[in-house]
Amino acid sequence: MKTLLLYSTRDGQTRKIAQAIQLDMVPQQVDLYDLTALPNIDWSLYDKVIIGASIRYGRFAPQLAEFVDAHLDELGQRYSAFYSVNLTARKPDKASPDTNVYTHKFLSTSSWVPDEVAVFAGALRYPRYRWLDRFMIGLIMKMTGGETDKTKEVEYTEWEKVREFALKIAEKKSKLVAN
Repeated sequence: MKTLLLYSTRDGQTRKIAQAIQLDMVPQQVDLYDLTALPNIDWSLYDKVIIGASIRYGRFAPQLAEFVDAHLDELGQRYSAFYSVNLTARKPDKASPDTNVYTHKFLSTSSWVPDEVAVFAGALRYPRYRWLDRFMIGLIMKMTGGETDKTKEVEYTEWEKVREFALKIAEKKSKLVAN
């Protein structure tokens, strides 16, 4: 059986984290797909599902909740994991599922109860943002004591934490009952 690894990203950091998870789970086979451009899924191929999603302006992409609602039964039958990526998690006191407001809010309003949950700090990419995003994110960073130099790119992701998450999932046994 394989692992289905889905991600939703705004600027590419969540995809980068998903790719790292995929590599860390080798030799297991992991199929990686963008949640916003998902092909039809043959659920019989997968015994684990990982979903990663990023935050922009306090919200996940709407496709996250739509996917979870549409596939709640399939997610519940398999070992499932969720990770969120956001700049708030750059602060240690906001970097756990219990203390990260975005992750906590999503999971408290969702019917999905993943077996594993993680929160990873994202990346700040001022030069890559459109003017309005650069301005708004700069304002948010100023209000929260973050980096405000618009010429900088800062990667806050703790890659060892990502690796530990991937390895933990790789060790899990299938929840599917053999027929």
